[in-house]
Amino acid sequence: MPPAPTNRRPASPKEAPQEPFKRAVSGAMRAMAKSPKLEVSFAPERPSLITTEEGAKARITEPSRKLTAKEAAIVRGQADSLALRLACHDDAVHRRHAPDSMEARAAFDAMEQARVESIGARRMTGVAANIGAMLEDRYARNHSEKIASREDAPLEDALALMARERLTGLEPPPHGAKIVAFWRSLIEERAGADLDRLTGAVEDQKHFAQIVRELLSHLDMAGAEAPEETEAEAESEDAPQNPDESEEQQQEEDKAKSAAEMETALAAEDSEQEGESESAEAPYGETAEESEDGDMEEASDARRPAPQNADRSGPDYRAYTTRFDETVRAEELCDTEELDRLRAYLDKQLQHLSSVVGRLANRLQRRLMAQQSRSWEFDLEEGMLDPAKLPRVIIDPQQPLSFKREKDMEFRDTVVTLLLDNSGSMRGRPITVAATCADILARTLERCGVKVEILGFTTRAWKGGQSRELWINEGKKPNPGRLNDIRHIIYKAADAPWRRARRNLGLMMREGLLKENIDGEALDWAHRRLLARPEQRRILMMISDGAPVDDSTLSVNPGNYLERHLRQIIHEIETKSPVELIAIGIGHDVTRYYRRAVTIVDAEELGGAMTEKLAELFSENNGPAQVPMPARPRAAPLVAARA
Repeated sequence: MPPAPTNRRPASPKEAPQEPFKRAVSGAMRAMAKSPKLEVSFAPERPSLITTEEGAKARITEPSRKLTAKEAAIVRGQADSLALRLACHDDAVHRRHAPDSMEARAAFDAMEQARVESIGARRMTGVAANIGAMLEDRYARNHSEKIASREDAPLEDALALMARERLTGLEPPPHGAKIVAFWRSLIEERAGADLDRLTGAVEDQKHFAQIVRELLSHLDMAGAEAPEETEAEAESEDAPQNPDESEEQQQEEDKAKSAAEMETALAAEDSEQEGESESAEAPYGETAEESEDGDMEEASDARRPAPQNADRSGPDYRAYTTRFDETVRAEELCDTEELDRLRAYLDKQLQHLSSVVGRLANRLQRRLMAQQSRSWEFDLEEGMLDPAKLPRVIIDPQQPLSFKREKDMEFRDTVVTLLLDNSGSMRGRPITVAATCADILARTLERCGVKVEILGFTTRAWKGGQSRELWINEGKKPNPGRLNDIRHIIYKAADAPWRRARRNLGLMMREGLLKENIDGEALDWAHRRLLARPEQRRILMMISDGAPVDDSTLSVNPGNYLERHLRQIIHEIETKSPVELIAIGIGHDVTRYYRRAVTIVDAEELGGAMTEKLAELFSENNGPAQVPMPARPRAAPLVAARA
């Protein structure tokens, strides 16, 4: 009997309780940024802002279902901070006035962020409260109140908080007050007058930047002297900074920029954050991680920019000591039960993404299989029975059976290494997506007869570890070289079947594993492993979200020390090695390092980028690079340890 008709409308699916709040935050953010097309998303990771020619994309921390007033203020503070960055900040002006040295550039960036946040705080008390809540939460998570000496207190944070205090009259957040206390007397003595001058320049980014350069120079920060401005540059910046200018006025100003300014902008391409990545990172101070022994240590996740005019020459790269370095298998860092638990967590986090990447992997498999021209050998005495010859046997039973055998396919003589950045800035969704994509691609390529190796790289500790302690105990010798304990992880060896290594990828979800990244040595290590392989074709894919960063090394060596070494390794591989090198940058422009590279804006694009680049390599039009084999079977390491 059919059910009785009813006039009741079907119930609409009930939305999550935090959805109205997220819509309100997104709308307020677009209005404040004066950008109706701004894409706003929420994810369980640190906030970020990426600007492209098509528009801007902002990511805010995902609020919990049971939203408290404190958490709501923190999320609104993150949104307000990024919106003010869009509305009140000019990337071109910022790059033109930024100092060269790493330390001065970090302070310059932090004070610029303090400026744009102060503009909103001066105009709206609600914004001031939201940003205050965000800063308090940031320094609380960093455990800044536990800092015991000035050496451990970031100078850039102290300068930013003191600038905010001058511009808004608001005291530093309680958990950040200790950082300011360590530096206040020195800063006030040498640059107090410069801080006072900032108040009159808060609406003028160019004037503000000039004062900050003078302030940093008075603090004896290398490379902070104010640049000599050309007449053409001065004319191009005559118009005052006004966040309320219309888009048409901005376009007219852009067209009126002189050739000198365009030349400066082109030179800035060698800086660490340009175009898409200039605003890609969260506001200053968004760094913290728990070490494996349970102690909270400060992390430097922010991808600090390289000097625009950095000298490419300098001392050869070396490690102060390799005594504390380690190359370990994933199962050695974690027991079996925990690996199973972490793998289950990884699967749960990306259930929806697995199907998407799976479809991409199937597409890759079809493209690979289509390029494999199969051929057979017939009339053999052993192998597979040839059914085409069976009628002959039926007609004449005295005829012998005929067998056939498939010839080896070309792709079976190939090995692919996936080298994954395991640095702290990959925390959250990026590392989860990377692990899942590597997992599915390993399965796909294995089905096609291609061997796959999955490697990861990070450091054993934040800010140096045992290497730095040894250097301090031995008298802090100048130019010590690499000053941290590197950790290279083998998640899946090339000869290991995927089913045995599957759970190892869950290790990337382990709290405290992801620390700092020294890309050059990791690339050299993965390359040497490939050279030792017997396969004829060897492919190395680097997946990273930023330039090499290790605070301990960069604090006692030239600012471009790690980047210069990375470029050296890449040049060696691309010009002298039979290994085919490709790179994928997540929110970071890697095309200026690698000849064959692609940059993606969102981690969700990683699966498509990986499969597409591999498909290009395997296509008939892109065969293996014709590079002569080196005379030696293994490349000598490009890292020299201290004698």
